[in-house]
Amino acid sequence: MAQLWGGRFEKATDDMVYAFNASINFDKRLLDEDIRGSRVHAAMLCRQGIISEEEQKAIDVGLEGILSDVNDGKLPITSEYEDVHSFVEANLIDRIGDAGKKLHTGRSRNDQVALDMRLYTRSRIDETAENLTALMESIYNIMKDNTMTYMPGFTHLQKAQPVTLAHHLGAYFEMFSRDRERMHSIRKRMNYCPLGSGALAGTTYPLDREYVADELGFDRGPTPNSMDGVSDRDYLIEYLSAISMVMMHLSRFSEEIIIWNSDEYRFVEIDDAYSTGSSIMPQKKNPDIAELVRGKTGRVYGALMSLLTTMKGIPLAYNKDMQEDKEMAFDAMDTVNDCLVLFSGMLSTMKFNNDRMEASATKGFTNATDAADYLVNHGVPFRDAHGIIGRLVLYCIDEKCAIDDVPLEKLKEFAPQFGEDIYEAISLKTCVDRRITTGAPGKKVMEDYLAKCKLAL
Repeated sequence: MAQLWGGRFEKATDDMVYAFNASINFDKRLLDEDIRGSRVHAAMLCRQGIISEEEQKAIDVGLEGILSDVNDGKLPITSEYEDVHSFVEANLIDRIGDAGKKLHTGRSRNDQVALDMRLYTRSRIDETAENLTALMESIYNIMKDNTMTYMPGFTHLQKAQPVTLAHHLGAYFEMFSRDRERMHSIRKRMNYCPLGSGALAGTTYPLDREYVADELGFDRGPTPNSMDGVSDRDYLIEYLSAISMVMMHLSRFSEEIIIWNSDEYRFVEIDDAYSTGSSIMPQKKNPDIAELVRGKTGRVYGALMSLLTTMKGIPLAYNKDMQEDKEMAFDAMDTVNDCLVLFSGMLSTMKFNNDRMEASATKGFTNATDAADYLVNHGVPFRDAHGIIGRLVLYCIDEKCAIDDVPLEKLKEFAPQFGEDIYEAISLKTCVDRRITTGAPGKKVMEDYLAKCKLAL
């Protein structure tokens, strides 16, 4: 057992207790961050005259060698070590001797792991923001080619009014844009350096915490309170909350793709590279990626709820419970970034059946509101116009026809205000193009909106 404590103990730790307590199997992914923080810490100790230049150089070379050997497969990280910190320190001492024993001067595993987790989470936040940008670019590319691709808009999963594919996908562009903004906001808010907080009460050594913070890219400086520095996981909860929203948006989008991919809709065809087949039904082409993204959403929610529950009863400052901040969080980080990459690939290779979408938009009386607006523009109060069109829709249902198919003479029986121009007024093109308020699907509005999207990217 390689551990960083034990002098006060007379008996060895029970093997099962040691295994239960150890975190090496999952916190080994923090190796890069642990070594990066240790190298800066050693450089600061040297600047402050706490260790010599020779000792600092030996430490730096030793740490660099450990990282290189692990990456090259020469040095395995095994379960004989309690955690990544003991792995690094034990191997450092083996390599450089007593100088390695001085590395831990002025710090605790409490502020060390707090630093590692912040550095790691910060890099995953950046990764998520980049993946969100790539997905937004995929959406934008489809939007700019489909400003005149008509499709039905839905409420309650019932056909409501005609829109365009560009307008529909613009809603998701907005969702993921907000998600990306949340990444930037969380990153800014979390960017304090906890190293130098010690176990909870700082240290008597003359550490230069500002130097360490600057070297590690924490532009907000050191954490202002050492007890909060070692026990804060708000930034991780915020990130898990934000990626839960990302997954919720991906899941909504996935649900629509699954519906659109069905034989009843046939709005889209998912590329073979992002589909799977059936072991028994040779005709099947299943939207498994969309379904898995939808399914994995609950997994990310679980990580958020797990950490919230872990943190809710912890008194100040550090407690061992906080070791539980990692496994599910790591899984959630992997999950959301994998889902973003796969979803973006699926979307960018997907084929849209424009004719099928337009044909669907002509059914279901999606132009009923425009027919009512036509009457309003000819002097009929809206509530009366609403009732007239409602009765007209009932007639069309009985006759199995669309409003566009009803002869003018019959339309006049419902309202004498109908004229020959009604057919143009309720055409798909007119229904869409006349919607020119900000945020609507009209062609000119969408052109302006796409310019803003491009600027955002």
